[in-house]
Amino acid sequence: MKNQSKFYSWIIASRPKTLPAALVPVMVGSSLAYNQGRFYVIYSIIALICSLLIQIGTNFTNDLYDYLNGADTHKRKGPLRVISAGLISPHEMRIGIFLTYALTFLLGLYLVYVTDWKTLLIGVSSIIAGLAYTAGPFPLAYKGLGDIFVFLFFGIVGTMGTYYLHHQEFNFISFLVSLPVGALITNILIVNNYRDIEEDKQVGKKTLAVLLGKNFSRYEYIFFLLIAYTVPIILFFKFNFNTTIFSPYISFPFAVILSRMIFNFEGEQLNKTLELSAKYSALFGALFSLGMII
Repeated sequence: MKNQSKFYSWIIASRPKTLPAALVPVMVGSSLAYNQGRFYVIYSIIALICSLLIQIGTNFTNDLYDYLNGADTHKRKGPLRVISAGLISPHEMRIGIFLTYALTFLLGLYLVYVTDWKTLLIGVSSIIAGLAYTAGPFPLAYKGLGDIFVFLFFGIVGTMGTYYLHHQEFNFISFLVSLPVGALITNILIVNNYRDIEEDKQVGKKTLAVLLGKNFSRYEYIFFLLIAYTVPIILFFKFNFNTTIFSPYISFPFAVILSRMIFNFEGEQLNKTLELSAKYSALFGALFSLGMII
């Protein structure tokens, strides 16, 4: 029973509700690769596993360093953190972080083998960024750079990197399709930081929500929604994509609901907004991908 309890503690630590952030960039990048005439299933499967491992490793690192930095207190409104709850020790978490990123690196070597050194650069920089989000001498999440990190690595790098595996090139279209991915995954973080603004102020965690205030976070969330819905228009009129590229517009009613929630919810109510923002990013990503495939 104890071993089973420990297993579920690691599941909690991986934060399953955040894992769409790892799925969507690989799904969208792969769909664009298929749309452009070259797609290798095995490349995308391994890329997805690596992406999930990086997301989990980042979550493990956040759990550890938020605890060490005193950011996880009894006032926390968010989901359970396993170290502060005493379910996993800091030593165990350090081992978990090392093993997660080591496995990522080993799997990624296959992708380097079938492509080139640029894939190695993408993978290593993603691992370093996952660690640097809350660890190291300049933790990005504590310096107001968390939003930029997420947009860059879980949007642009993840999507363009996946496309690169299949075509061995970076181009403007792959950059363009990465923007909705980065925008909607960043919105997950925006809700998280908006919810925790008071607690983060007390521990010196300078997120953009802390630095620029609640209204900025609300309108930042809306701005990223607008980016997501603008990109299909550009793809249709400038790059001759089929009308199916507008498939994500089916999700627009959910965007309206989420917009209302970010303006009207406070405190623990935002946990629901956070969960729905993650599911919404996955829904939009699936529809966007479908629109490129059919």
